[in-house]
Amino acid sequence: MQKQRILVSVVGFSDVERHALNTVFRLSQERELSYAPWVPLAAPGTVIPAGVAQVALVDGESLEAVLSHAKEMPPGQRLIWVGPDAPEHAWRVLDRPIEWAAVLHDLDLVFAARQVDSGLLDFDVTAPSPLDLDLDMDMTSVEPAETVRRALVVGAEDEEGTYLRSRLALAGVGLVDEVIGTESALELMERNRYVCGVFNLDDHRIDVWSLMRDFIQRNPKAMTLATTELAGPLAGWWRRRRVRRDAHRVGITALLQRPFQPRQVSEWLDLI
Repeated sequence: MQKQRILVSVVGFSDVERHALNTVFRLSQERELSYAPWVPLAAPGTVIPAGVAQVALVDGESLEAVLSHAKEMPPGQRLIWVGPDAPEHAWRVLDRPIEWAAVLHDLDLVFAARQVDSGLLDFDVTAPSPLDLDLDMDMTSVEPAETVRRALVVGAEDEEGTYLRSRLALAGVGLVDEVIGTESALELMERNRYVCGVFNLDDHRIDVWSLMRDFIQRNPKAMTLATTELAGPLAGWWRRRRVRRDAHRVGITALLQRPFQPRQVSEWLDLI
């Protein structure tokens, strides 16, 4: 299949949200359908991108958002609005906190809508669709609460959590519970079922080993990933061997290196 790319014009958003969005763009390059920011200004000597972005992603709480209310959308462009007071011509409206799986889902629908416009496909993508669901499931026969794919992330640092949320969204996991406490993790495991769990073995504030055992017992079909600096080449042969031995005795799916190696993470999360 030939790779396709959707250009997205981004208006507003906080630094943290833009970081997460850039992560989604970067990780999407691994897919057949990818996304990239549309930049109308180019450096001297370079070619300015032709045409317009296929998507305008607008922060409804930004000062620039007023222009999106007033100006007419270019032909074929879809407006995804985040926040209150969306204009009537908004194609999709999302609330905060932003669920990046929902953004990814809507961007995928933009490509489908363009296929419809071109006559290559014949189905309705104009009506809002359920978000954060496994798109391979039969929506008509399963209740939404049962189709949500959920992941548990324990002990991740801020940037790691942002990366994992974005990467899990690309894998079709719509909800991610992030915790840094043992009791909080146990409470979540009692209430929810998960398709994936990611545990930071280097966070010594929590009882990670016991949590992993409990997670595997409650979610035997889930992918269980443990992350640690001891899995990296700088840890030394004996320490690497010991942590791998202990982790696999618990029954985890894989042991991943910290800092994350994107190719290694993708290798496992793409299997969910």
